[in-house]
Amino acid sequence: MKIDVHNHIIPPAVLDLLNHDSAYGVTFPAAGMRTADGFQFPLVDSFYDTKAKLEELSAHDLDGAVLSIAPPTFLYSSSPTQGEALCAVANEGLAKFAQSVPERFRWMAHVPLQGVDVAVAMLRAAKAQGAVGVEVGTNINADRLDAPMFEAFWAAAQELELLVMLHPTNNAPYPGMADWYLQNAVGNPLETMIAGCRLICSGLLDRFPSIQILLVHGGGHLPYQLGRLRHAISVREELASVAPDPWIYAKRMNFDSLTHDAQALRYLVDRIGPGNIFVGTDLPFDMASPSPIATLSTAVGETQTKLIAGTNPAVRFGFS
Repeated sequence: MKIDVHNHIIPPAVLDLLNHDSAYGVTFPAAGMRTADGFQFPLVDSFYDTKAKLEELSAHDLDGAVLSIAPPTFLYSSSPTQGEALCAVANEGLAKFAQSVPERFRWMAHVPLQGVDVAVAMLRAAKAQGAVGVEVGTNINADRLDAPMFEAFWAAAQELELLVMLHPTNNAPYPGMADWYLQNAVGNPLETMIAGCRLICSGLLDRFPSIQILLVHGGGHLPYQLGRLRHAISVREELASVAPDPWIYAKRMNFDSLTHDAQALRYLVDRIGPGNIFVGTDLPFDMASPSPIATLSTAVGETQTKLIAGTNPAVRFGFS
């Protein structure tokens, strides 16, 4: 089986909740979804329909997926109570969607990190429901994931052996990125790099040595600029407490294949190692890879493609 580990849905019950509770600030114009910050995208059937999702996978030469909530429905700016209600509905919907075709789907939990104690409780409940991981934003209302307030979340994720997929939370405009869709095309990989570097520099990966991290979008800019961070560590007193080689930590993390470039993907696999790479597409968004398996095969050949697309997710997420 060829498995996509970065694949999004919005369960019908979540759409119903957002449509009927205006407190979340979500509207549904012209067969699309629009969040309070102005991001809008079309609601194609594969966001919520099992048959459409299977057809979408087949069209991309894939057999199954690890499903996660679409990032526009993170909605961390809602109150902790609203977040708990949303995540409860989301997790129930994700579990139901995955259980409809159990041999083809697994799912990742959604937890309301704007209220960490509730998020930890929901993470434990999601594990009992069958979640194989948890998807979180790279920042929670501008608070970074290495902040002390999130320590209990990391402790629970490590204890429960749930992989943590970091997805860009990218709704605060960066200077110079308002034009040409650069907020996504450049901002998303930048967000991932910031999050990954902060996990390294903060010592979080030392405090939680068995935590499993997945960086999407090929790790953003991180795999291509760690040499600069390594040099900075060697010359700047601000980094005196950081271990001298960040590559040691990068090679403990996992990355998806979504680089949109076969040469960049070849570098990623060579630098990190094929055992830490998974196929990721970002379906069904328009920034998804149109040919994930062909691109991977071009980059690394058939043997490593079978490992990355099949063996790695089978071992980590229990596909047969």
